[in-house]
Amino acid sequence: MNTIVLGGGVIGVATAFYLRAQGCEVTVIECEPDVALATSFGNAGVIAPGYVTPWAAPGMPTKILKYLFKPASPLIFRPTFDPAQWRWIARWLRECDLERFRVNKQRMQRIAYYSRTCLHEFRSRYPFDYGRSQGYLQLFRSEYDVELAQPALAVLRDGGIVFQEMSPAQCVDIEPGLRWARETPVSGLYLPDDEAGDCARFTRELRAICENHGVLFRFDTRVTGLDVQGGTARGVRIEGERGGETLAADAVVVALGVDSAALLAPLGVKVPLYPVKGYSATLPVIDDEKAPRAALMDESLKTAITRFGRNLRVAGTAELGNRQSTLREQALQTLLKVLDDWFPHAAKPNSAHFWVGRRPMTPDGAPLLGASGVEGLWLNVGHGSTGWAMSMGSGRVVSELVVGRTPEIDLEGLTVERYRRR
Repeated sequence: MNTIVLGGGVIGVATAFYLRAQGCEVTVIECEPDVALATSFGNAGVIAPGYVTPWAAPGMPTKILKYLFKPASPLIFRPTFDPAQWRWIARWLRECDLERFRVNKQRMQRIAYYSRTCLHEFRSRYPFDYGRSQGYLQLFRSEYDVELAQPALAVLRDGGIVFQEMSPAQCVDIEPGLRWARETPVSGLYLPDDEAGDCARFTRELRAICENHGVLFRFDTRVTGLDVQGGTARGVRIEGERGGETLAADAVVVALGVDSAALLAPLGVKVPLYPVKGYSATLPVIDDEKAPRAALMDESLKTAITRFGRNLRVAGTAELGNRQSTLREQALQTLLKVLDDWFPHAAKPNSAHFWVGRRPMTPDGAPLLGASGVEGLWLNVGHGSTGWAMSMGSGRVVSELVVGRTPEIDLEGLTVERYRRR
């Protein structure tokens, strides 16, 4: 079977890997000059299936209003006249209900845990270094944030997921570098089975493995449309020197992140994706003793600090309302504040390299996997800020569907059908 994967982020490259493993001929089309140069490039790197959480959560609208006008805020909201923004927000608000939150979180955990299993299996066959660390510590600045976390803790308990509620002293035992912190957490939450690693580095290594197995990558190539005839996808149209060309395929997988919605819309395939921008700063470690060992999350400011070998990655902030990949000073200062609060002597702020990426968010948090409604056209989109955590499992699931096999996990609530029923 001749297949085309649109998108060279971690989702697209993982899909290509598993399609090739299923015996397909695979071509990956990417507009950038290499893989993982967009949303996959500078993310937090956390793989935390136990704590993947929908942005739509009980108390979140109140929390957003609380932080909206503060200098250090986990959210930047820019109202626009774009109807898509307000439709997305209306859907998101409906998902903040407690029962909806529990359902959505369980769906996200289902694919995230499966993905971690796939990653471990892959790593046993293809061991390479991508800055991996073990364990994930969440820090709470206030009792208010501890209270907001209770619904998520209830889901962890119900799911039998291993976690430990930590005192401030126990947080320091896990991360000794917190001895020099300017802040003292009121408590912490530790998930020993969660992990982290450099997503972009992993994706580049995965590309090399794919190429060694015969996957073709076409970079600097822009897709202009999908070739659909008689209700069946026949290939993709791309830009070219002579006005463009059409590449034929038996199956096409769309893994273009936020750009997927515009590509699919002319076919009547409506996916509720909206770009929620995320920011990160990467800095070299200057003092090992005063730096983190693994991955942490400032739960109050929704900002992660992750150790990748000799570097630190500080990632967070959600900016809604600006589709451009432009850096905003307010967001960058929030990242540096979080690092300075918890690990003030670990790195020099003036050494930071900043990044911004557009995260393809669905209102309820779960991705859209599988059939699009057009024969031969498949979806692997909508992973939001958890694409790295869900990448290998999502790629494997979609590849199995493409070749007509039944995935190992239940896909209820993980397909576009959940939006068509509403």
